[in-house]
Amino acid sequence: MSDNFDPITRTSANAWDIDVGLRTHMQSVYNYMALGLGITGVTAYLTAQSPQMMQLIFGTPLKWVVLLAPLLMVFFLSARIGKMSFANAQTLFWAFAATLGLSLASIFLAYTGESITKVFFITSGMFAGTSLYGYTTHRDLSKFGSFLFMALLGIIIASVVNMFMHSGPMQFAISVLSVLIFTGLTAYDTQMIKEMYYAQDDTETTSKKALLGALSLYMNFLNLFLALLRLFGDRR
Repeated sequence: MSDNFDPITRTSANAWDIDVGLRTHMQSVYNYMALGLGITGVTAYLTAQSPQMMQLIFGTPLKWVVLLAPLLMVFFLSARIGKMSFANAQTLFWAFAATLGLSLASIFLAYTGESITKVFFITSGMFAGTSLYGYTTHRDLSKFGSFLFMALLGIIIASVVNMFMHSGPMQFAISVLSVLIFTGLTAYDTQMIKEMYYAQDDTETTSKKALLGALSLYMNFLNLFLALLRLFGDRR
């Protein structure tokens, strides 16, 4: 009699374990992301409060190091995380978040504190809703991946071009498109993070997947925030 019920019990137990494991995994992703954003925000704010630090960073060639270092870090972490220990990958993620905070300190000089706070909460609401959609929807979002990444490439190229053109209308269009693209990427990446979870992975692999997922969502949140700030932020 017990043999007849074992397969059902085992299947139910496995489904429960996977469900609980997935929720724990996603919680880790969001925790890493939130802590990374916290490090970036605190670093940016404290740096902006120090005229000496601002002069050192933006008044000397050091600004190129501060601007380029996060880009190199994120590429290195994404490409090499499989061969790194989780401890080293985590340390690099925190260093990336802090270094990016240094480069973003200028937003506290360009925009009022009230508008930065307002846009942060707007971004948080948009991100939460979109990420929740990506997590709960049964619609396959993978077919939008290629389009979103091509659109992102176009935005990057347009942003570089506008660095020399200084066109207001182009900057406005870039900001609007950035909001749409990073909103879409948030839903897409959330679903991909969910799909990448595998209950039989060891702790090291699961932790690395959580950190890499946090990095993707961190970048989406930050770029969405900056795009909304350019659209709705009150300049000093």
